[in-house]
Amino acid sequence: MKLVTFSNQEQVKVGVLDHTESYVFPVSSAGINYDSMLELIRGASPEELLRLKELSEKTHASVIDSVARTAVTLLSPIPHPAQDVICLGINYREHAKEAEAFHADAFGGERPSAIYFSKRVNRAVADGEPIPAHADIVDSLDYEAELAIIIGKDASRVSREEAADYIFGYTVLNDMSARNVQTSHKQWYFGKSLDGFTPMGPCITTADSIQFPPALNIRSTVNGELRQNSTTSLLITGIADIISELSQGITLLAGTIIATGTPSGVGMGFHPPKFLKAGDVVSCSIEGIGTLTNRISD
Repeated sequence: MKLVTFSNQEQVKVGVLDHTESYVFPVSSAGINYDSMLELIRGASPEELLRLKELSEKTHASVIDSVARTAVTLLSPIPHPAQDVICLGINYREHAKEAEAFHADAFGGERPSAIYFSKRVNRAVADGEPIPAHADIVDSLDYEAELAIIIGKDASRVSREEAADYIFGYTVLNDMSARNVQTSHKQWYFGKSLDGFTPMGPCITTADSIQFPPALNIRSTVNGELRQNSTTSLLITGIADIISELSQGITLLAGTIIATGTPSGVGMGFHPPKFLKAGDVVSCSIEGIGTLTNRISD
């Protein structure tokens, strides 16, 4: 099923999409009351999640408070993450090649272990919202379509075999990057964390709807031009390894967001680079989840 956060008459609610994805059913339609997606992730029992799944399979005519998707505003599924997003760097082999070709000092060298970094997000940008260009400090604005994992229960010292049991669901995340800022610092935090640099959505597809490990087509387009086209089966460090390794020393709290890395085809990978500019429209799509589309603002 697909869960969303939406605004209807100035009220922010959590809901589930019907099977046609044309209508939104508030979770209250299943007799469940959660004020935010984070509360639902942390508090929903297996019984409540089953009721939500059953609700998603109903017709809109049978749900009294159903509302057309076009009549509401979908927000990012987790508009205000509780913590920074954990990110994987250089986690597809072809992306590793294009990154090193762009800036060998920043992206080159041997990588015997996974690269982890964090991304500050005060508010996640929703599908359809603008992304600020930050043109006063950024001259090389880039996009990165990524599969993001949402942790469903506190995870500590989890084995690879247990990892799938800790996943609540998945969403699409565009790991926006200011390449000039990113490469001028030893750490990537600043260049990845500018305001508006975490578009995410349009929904969370729950883990029971996607085979594990996910082998999903992942794509991005800019102004309709296909840029990235790959599959999440090509991750260098797989999802089970990511969750297991991190949880050996960090308790991954329910609601933690982990962005698993981007495939080749980002702007810095072209010759010459194809960086974003004001007015460009970037779309990131993942099979089974949906499409996240945003315009670059001035």
